[in-house]
Amino acid sequence: MTVTTITAEKLGISSSSVLIHTPPQGIAQNVLLILHGLGATNEPFHNLATQLSLPQTTCISLQGPTPLPFDLSGFHWGDDILFDQRTGAMDVDPGFKKALDLVGEKVIKTGLISKCGFNAKNVFILGHGQGGMVGLATAAKLALDEKTLGGVISIGGPAPSTMTTASRKVDTPVLVCGGQRSLHITATSVGRIKDLFKLAEYTKWQKAGDGMPQSREEMLPLMKFLAANLAKRMNTPQGWTEVT
Repeated sequence: MTVTTITAEKLGISSSSVLIHTPPQGIAQNVLLILHGLGATNEPFHNLATQLSLPQTTCISLQGPTPLPFDLSGFHWGDDILFDQRTGAMDVDPGFKKALDLVGEKVIKTGLISKCGFNAKNVFILGHGQGGMVGLATAAKLALDEKTLGGVISIGGPAPSTMTTASRKVDTPVLVCGGQRSLHITATSVGRIKDLFKLAEYTKWQKAGDGMPQSREEMLPLMKFLAANLAKRMNTPQGWTEVT
């Protein structure tokens, strides 16, 4: 596989909407797209990408396409801002057509695959909340075009209600994480994800909510999932010896 350097221009997006972390080895055979949650920005997740230090992997922290209204800080991935009439909270599932066009069509299909030379199976997504929902929906949409991603991790993000798949389950491996009292990662939502994806794992953290992992115990399932699935996509660098 011959790949070229990833730039905001090749991804078709503004440089202010993306942060790119290249591996220290200078070898990038894989890509991890990181999608923040509702009301956040991509900067904290860029720091996470640096801390992960994944081998042969470029990490790309994308920012949601739309800023929150009413002078609120942060961005979101939805097609609109809707409010739950019962609770008054913002609806996390307002539809994601714009986000799917951005992440699936522009960034992955046109940017990473067509312009940069990556295979879809070498592309991974890590999303939090709404970002996780976009990741799951992106994998399902690409499956309709016979493209399978390397894997998707969704932290606190269920499958969107409007998500559609082909007649068979999606082949992209999935890991879903949520807290003990998660509002969105419930037995019902996990069951739906397992109905939609052929290889779906679920981790229930000891903490109550769905915040990003803060401890080694919370990070371990993510690292195991990435290590197992990245290993399938990596070549042994020149000059190295593979031990089996």
